[in-house]
Amino acid sequence: MRSSLCFCAGLLSLLFVGAGQGAERPTNVILFVVDDMGWMDSTPYGSEYYETPNMQRLAKESMRFTNAYAVPLCSPTRASILSGQYSARHGVTSASGHQPPQPKGASKYPKTAPPARKLIYAESKNYLDPELVTIAEVLREKGYRTGHFGKWHLGSTQEYWPDKHGFETTWHCTPDPGPPSYFSPYGVHPDGTPKGRHKVGNITDGPEGEYITDRLTDEAIKFIEAHKDEPFYLNLCQYGVHGPWGHKEEYTREFAKKKDPRGEQRNPIMASMLKSVDESLGRITAKLDELGLEEDTLLIFYSDNGGNDHSNRSDDRKLAKVKPGHPKYDFVQDWRKWAGPEGPTNNAPLREGKGRIYEGGARVPLMVRWPGHIKPGTTSDEVVGAIDLYPTILEALEVERPDGHILDGESILPVLEERGSLDREAYFTWFPHLIPAVSVRSGDYKLIRRWEPHAKYPEVRELYNLKEDIGETNNLAETMPSKVKELDRLIDKFIADTGALEPIPNPAYKEPRQAKGKQPVAATTRDPAKGLVPKMSKTTPVAGALRIEADGRTPFLGTAQAKFAGPLTMKLRARSAKGGEGKVVWKTTAQEKFPRGTQVASFKLPAGNEWSDVEVAVPVEGEAQVVRLYLPASDSPVEVQTLAFSNKDGKRRAWNFKGLKPSR
Repeated sequence: MRSSLCFCAGLLSLLFVGAGQGAERPTNVILFVVDDMGWMDSTPYGSEYYETPNMQRLAKESMRFTNAYAVPLCSPTRASILSGQYSARHGVTSASGHQPPQPKGASKYPKTAPPARKLIYAESKNYLDPELVTIAEVLREKGYRTGHFGKWHLGSTQEYWPDKHGFETTWHCTPDPGPPSYFSPYGVHPDGTPKGRHKVGNITDGPEGEYITDRLTDEAIKFIEAHKDEPFYLNLCQYGVHGPWGHKEEYTREFAKKKDPRGEQRNPIMASMLKSVDESLGRITAKLDELGLEEDTLLIFYSDNGGNDHSNRSDDRKLAKVKPGHPKYDFVQDWRKWAGPEGPTNNAPLREGKGRIYEGGARVPLMVRWPGHIKPGTTSDEVVGAIDLYPTILEALEVERPDGHILDGESILPVLEERGSLDREAYFTWFPHLIPAVSVRSGDYKLIRRWEPHAKYPEVRELYNLKEDIGETNNLAETMPSKVKELDRLIDKFIADTGALEPIPNPAYKEPRQAKGKQPVAATTRDPAKGLVPKMSKTTPVAGALRIEADGRTPFLGTAQAKFAGPLTMKLRARSAKGGEGKVVWKTTAQEKFPRGTQVASFKLPAGNEWSDVEVAVPVEGEAQVVRLYLPASDSPVEVQTLAFSNKDGKRRAWNFKGLKPSR
């Protein structure tokens, strides 16, 4: 640690000047972080399937935030909590902390990229830089006893472990992103692969079958008891509800009998794991009560990213390849027995989940309790996030910010104490991985910017009014260009301020070859239908729309890009001089052919030159594989501006033809 922070913690404990100055004792801090817990994954946030009575109790004793954000993957969020900085600044932008750290001075960009890629994206740091001054270091120098228990994922080698970042007591499984096993002995993965004790940090095995969620709680309680007469900062980072999804079968069995009145959440494995996490929270708060520390403790409950809605689903190709004899066969059979085709959770009404920049991936639960300072049972709509916890803790404890260390966050203490609001203009999410993008939230509006279109996300600008459209279903970018420019400027400033590493051109990039006998076409007209396949019809780009004309008896557009679990909703904006009847027909992944006449959703397109908005419920049972849109193009051409298919899980595939120009 730098010389400015090399004072003796024991000496400074005698000189402590915190929120408790003049009181009997200073304020403790407990940060309780759940892994992969979605915004809707608890009773206080609206779940009617999961059972979380201790979280519900905490909500009644806390301020609950409805617009709290994290980065869509765990490590960037954890690094932002500890540093108070955006991921664009500290450089941990993806969940790669279990991988070997890059050498000092290594290039931040890969040396090469495949010729098919236009851009080269910077790599994430695989560790939290020791040069950063963490909140644990600041508090330790102020006399706090500091402990980290549970997931770290911010450096796989010992020079980057928690004890090198200000934590004097640690118990963690580094370098694994999840625990090797949820049950003792912890050095063996559920798929039977031995991990080796050198790969599980400094945890120790307990009795055979001991559950790691319970063990973590035991260790955290020991820490609280050992330091009940001293100020302490406890970082309790549960492995639940992350993979490998170890669960107590006695709990899971009961949830398997239960149905969600909302019809959204139905995974008993996830419900079981959340119940265990909730019990952990209850044990921690009960211990504070027992020791008389409740009034003297600032308790923060948070999640590191949105809920995982994609792993182990029925469309997971990896699972389909697992056969008897495969190391993961028993795990897959266990998942299928209890969860069936379901992913871990469902974030509806939010769109998508973990690993995506939409609300389902970034919006998370946050509850803060501090008796005597925070009014119990209150709610805040302020936009807050991981970067704000560091300065909030410092202000609450009346500890000065460290010299020379940049804090991107703002203290939310005025909000917590209901004596003020935040004055920042916007909050940013930097996520240049998976589907690379950056977003800005300013007021009710959120702008997503991509550096290049993606097959599933063709628009490089997406603008949403989250107050009116929390599910991010209506992209306003085309209709509100001035708002897009305004928010784009904020993103530009954010990139400049933080030193964010934008993608660079790939010098090895080669344009795709054209098939023999075909002439190259302009990028805007190479595929005017953007992946919609015309059958018995032909498509032509016109000014701001795609024209569909009959080239057979029953013209339709087909797509295999709406492979979502039903039911679906289709939204269409189109016009036709003569109008007429249209329909949506589909087959599911379980069907080899289209059933005749039994799977049809009909609609009527009005006649005229004005644009008409049509919304159709498509009662798909199971998962759609191919969808056909029949349009009344036999009598007169139909022009389509926008088309979208979505489901209640927030999955969505949309086409926007407003930017098309007439072909020449």
